[in-house]
Amino acid sequence: MVVRSIPTICIALLASLLLIDKLSADDPPRTRVRFATFNVSLNRPTSGRLIQDLNTPNNHQAQQIAEIIQRVRPDVLLLNEFDYDERGIAADRFVNNYLAIAQGKQAPIRFDYKYLAPVNTGVASGCDLDDDGNNDGPGDAFGFGVFPGQYGMLVLSRFPIKEEAVRTFQKFLWRDMPNALLPHTESKPFYDEAETAILRLSSKSHWDLPIQVAGRTIHLLCAHPTPPVFDGPEDRNGRRNHDEIRFWADYVVPDRSGYIYDDIKQKDGLPSDSAFVIAGDMNSDPFDGDSTNGAIDQLLSHPLIDSRLAPASKGATEKSMHDGAANRTQLGPPAQDTSDFNDRSVGNLRLDYVLPCKSLRVLEAGVFWPADGESGHELVEASDHRLTWIDIEM
Repeated sequence: MVVRSIPTICIALLASLLLIDKLSADDPPRTRVRFATFNVSLNRPTSGRLIQDLNTPNNHQAQQIAEIIQRVRPDVLLLNEFDYDERGIAADRFVNNYLAIAQGKQAPIRFDYKYLAPVNTGVASGCDLDDDGNNDGPGDAFGFGVFPGQYGMLVLSRFPIKEEAVRTFQKFLWRDMPNALLPHTESKPFYDEAETAILRLSSKSHWDLPIQVAGRTIHLLCAHPTPPVFDGPEDRNGRRNHDEIRFWADYVVPDRSGYIYDDIKQKDGLPSDSAFVIAGDMNSDPFDGDSTNGAIDQLLSHPLIDSRLAPASKGATEKSMHDGAANRTQLGPPAQDTSDFNDRSVGNLRLDYVLPCKSLRVLEAGVFWPADGESGHELVEASDHRLTWIDIEM
């Protein structure tokens, strides 16, 4: 038996620790980053009303929305249906009066970066797009809305957004998509030549936001396609929803994106090997609802997109069983629902998605929808959608 002195043992232990430190230093750093989307229903019937509602920290709906965000604590977050104003006053007030203040004993959350831009909702087209005999209603805007910016989008991020490299596609024309599903009646196109010449694809907008995460650029691809309802047999909204979703399916493939141009007329989509995450309320369920021609399958079955881990929750299953009605005849897994609608006509659906490219490793995914009796269950009434998230390892 060999007996070592205390100093010898200490030296050996120190050498081992130094070796472990060296091995750790040589290993690539690992970072868990949470991407999320949340249709917050912070839309209002008149311009400026949201600013007014968020002026003080006492708006109950905003408090509930902020508490959900504080509980989930995403690093990069897309908010749908957050009314846009040019100066970003509503966004600043939400960040400062709600997210920066503890809600329901949750820790405040800070986002150092944000992005907002104009959207098509409420922007007058000057045409009678909905064929109701008038050309100045909410259905005649480039995207349905009673004022410019209603149902807008907002991105909040803990990581820098390369604003000089941001691309927006608000003004891309629907007709410029090859084989676009422009609607037809039995005898003629639903939109006449003058309407087709100005009609934009995006009902809100499409954004490509390059975000710097752990020394790598991830393109956050944001959208909020129109619901595939509120139309007639021509299925104009269903067809538009399909093509709004198709836009990202084409954008991430260089061989398919040559027709795309952004709002400053730069052409093409993402370069090959770019890392991306597609996020938003896509208003399309893979099994149920009124989507056209498997619209969301264009992303879920995409060869470059990892959709294997579907976010789910116990609350969604419980709510589907409790509500019954239309939910009883649905084909999709109720645990994957992300929205709660009228149960007699629609039922609960999976509409909200965070879909990474296959080069990003997904660690975990979820939907904030606590079951009855679980902490936070009372908060979900703040919106008809649920916050949906994924964690990726950088």
